This record gives sequence, structure tokens and C-alpha cells, in this order.
Amino acid sequence: MTQTTLGGNPPAALHEIDLPLPLLRKGKVRSMYDFGDRILMVASDRISAFDCVIPNPIPHKGAVLTQLSAFWFDRTTDIVSNHRVASDPAAIAEAAPELAGIADSLGHRAMLVEKAQPLPVECIVRGFISGSAWKEYSRQGTLAGEPLPEGLRESEAYPEPIFSPSTKAEEGLHDENITFAQMCDIVGTELATELRDISLALYTAGRDTLRERGIILADTKYEFGRGADGRIILIDEVMTPDSSRFWPAHSYRIGGGQPSLDKQPVRDHLQEIVGRGEWDKTPPAPALPEEVIRTTSERYLEAFRRIADRELYEAPS
Repeated sequence: MTQTTLGGNPPAALHEIDLPLPLLRKGKVRSMYDFGDRILMVASDRISAFDCVIPNPIPHKGAVLTQLSAFWFDRTTDIVSNHRVASDPAAIAEAAPELAGIADSLGHRAMLVEKAQPLPVECIVRGFISGSAWKEYSRQGTLAGEPLPEGLRESEAYPEPIFSPSTKAEEGLHDENITFAQMCDIVGTELATELRDISLALYTAGRDTLRERGIILADTKYEFGRGADGRIILIDEVMTPDSSRFWPAHSYRIGGGQPSLDKQPVRDHLQEIVGRGEWDKTPPAPALPEEVIRTTSERYLEAFRRIADRELYEAPS
């Protein structure tokens, strides 16, 4: 894998975020700070696996998630509006001068966003059968209890991308795949249909862009909310290594799992530990060796470089 060259003085890895702002909530990776009618969303370099936060940060991961989301926000406004106000230190300082020093110290991991009321479902689009979908299909031939075409092999493309919503579980609990009919029961048929159509359009745009860059978008997750004026907007992160499966096209083979541009080295290492009976996938998670940290960081950087066609801390051309 190509080593991404970093210019200037890239920020140090950040595991914990502590800012002099009112904290709205803290997730596994991001912390949200209240800023009136806006939120300062800050992505740490924390990484989780098997629903456990790992004690080591992964350098540059937070900046990759933030700036890749900004990349996609720029390119999908013709499909749906989004919550992004500003996503680099200079733009954040211009939009909110009070945050100038804070934003600069956070490098490129912070995004100033419009407040929105999140919708209670996650909108997943699957172009290839993998992960939890493959596990269910291999046992029952279904996804969320609904039949899929017969004879699919692991990692094979569906005849057409599938909209596959899930519940949005509370912190520490698991999301569950649901049918479109169940989604209609939760948010109403009209809204569910609108979200499905937007999600499929987003996936198609992302899939086609990534195909040109030698990356397969196997599946991805979108989240939506209602802005202050009631309109539907795209929120959270968009088509990043944490919310998507990115497969290098050159190594793609049907019939098994695929290498991916994400935290696969972390999962592989922890699975080896589990296999030796040294960990049972419950907190606290074991620390990672330096080689796994370095390799994982390189994968995130490589994903950014290939998708955005620039280095992480360079200004867009």
C-alpha cells in the first residue's frame, strides 16, 4: 500500500476531546458541542471494533472521516441538502470567529454543522452482499426476513442495489435490519419513500465516482434529519471508511470476504487474540501493537487520497 506523504505539521493523534464548550453528546468517535443553532462536530482518532472502543488512537482517522464527508457533501447537493456549514479551520473561523483558535488547534477533524432533528432510522444501501446481509442470506436466503434472489455468492453484486434500512440503536446496543414496510411503520410511508429514493441516488453517485478511482462501494449507511425549516437534510458522516465498505477493485473476487480500505487490520488482529482465548470481545479491549496502528492509519489515508485525489492536509485545488 502506498504511504501517503503528509505536508506541514499534521496534528497529533487524539483519543479524548475536551473543549470549553457545552457538550451535547459523545459517541464512540465523535463529540458534539452546542453552539446555539449550530453544532461543532469533532471526530477523534478513536476506533472501535466488536462494539468496544480500542485504547489506542489511529493517527489521522478523525480528519479523514471529517474531510471525506466534506468531499461528498460538496458533490451531492444536487441530490439532497446537508447540514455542513464549514469543514476546515479557516472556514469555521470565518463562519464563527469565536471558534477560530479552537478550530485551528483541531486540525481538519472539526465540522460546524446546522442543528437538525435526527430521524430514527438508518438508511443502508447494499450493492454487494457482505457482512450481516451475507450471514443472514447464507442461513435463510433472506435479508431482514425478506427473500433475496437464489444462488448469490459472498461479495457478489445484487442485480440492483438494495435499500436496506435499520433501526438506530441507543449507544451500546446493536442496530437491527428491518424491512421497508417496518420503516414505513416507524416514519410513515411518504417519508420512508423519500428517504429510500434519496439514499439510492446517493449510492449511485458514490458508486460511480468510486468506480473511476478503482474502488468498489459495497455498501454504505446514510443518516438524515430535519433542519430548522423542516426540510430533509443529510447529516453525520457520508461514504467514509467507517460508514461504508470500500473494496479495492483490483483485488475483488466473488466467493469470499474482500480486503477493504478501513479498520480491517484492527479486526484481524483482535480476532487472532479472540481465537487464542485471550479476549472475549467485552470491554476493556486490548491495546494494539504499533504495526497494526500504522497499517490501519495508512489505510484511512490511502482511502482519502484515492477518493479526493489529494493529500489529507492539502487545500483542495
